[in-house]
Amino acid sequence: MSGRFISLEGGEGVGKSTQARRLAEALIQRGVDVVLTREPGGSPGAEAVRALLLEGEGERWTPTTEALLFAAARADHVARTIRPALARGATVICDRFIDSSRAYQGAAGVDDAAIMALHAIGSGGLLPDRTLLLSLPPGEAAARAMARDGGNADRIGGRDAAYHAKVATLLASFARAERRRFRFVDAAGAEDVVTRRLLVAALDGTAG
Repeated sequence: MSGRFISLEGGEGVGKSTQARRLAEALIQRGVDVVLTREPGGSPGAEAVRALLLEGEGERWTPTTEALLFAAARADHVARTIRPALARGATVICDRFIDSSRAYQGAAGVDDAAIMALHAIGSGGLLPDRTLLLSLPPGEAAARAMARDGGNADRIGGRDAAYHAKVATLLASFARAERRRFRFVDAAGAEDVVTRRLLVAALDGTAG
């Protein structure tokens, strides 16, 4: 694969989806062939699984079942969208990837080694070249999420503050353990300011 794979991670309300789109636009303006995608989703099969994962009651699935569904969606996404784009030399920007499964299902009690084993089976263990971890103080992130969702969060986003604090802690621990892949990015401030930070972090260590 000759392309470049960039994922954006972070808890609820930090602006991942907006910034993934803005980062893609900034790279396109620089002449880069970009594929913008998301998880769960990003391929027809994975989008079908997304509805199962995000709709319904909060306890609709056990944590283990949830991990299996995410792994299945990701396997289709990787096979049908990500790997073909990388093979043609494109830059793939993905709103969430495996580290979200590690954090969200890990916070629900699923062992990290089990999540990575599922990833190895379903997606060949594919990891991003660069993972950009957006962060905000918990209160500001929660306020943004509430403004975005209007009190109607999906079944995972609507879990309690203690759960989301565990998610944030796990994501930060992954970033500290894998410093070659991760970059911390401050998500505070105007959208264009955050996008500039992301662009610098995305291109850090590349020739572009």
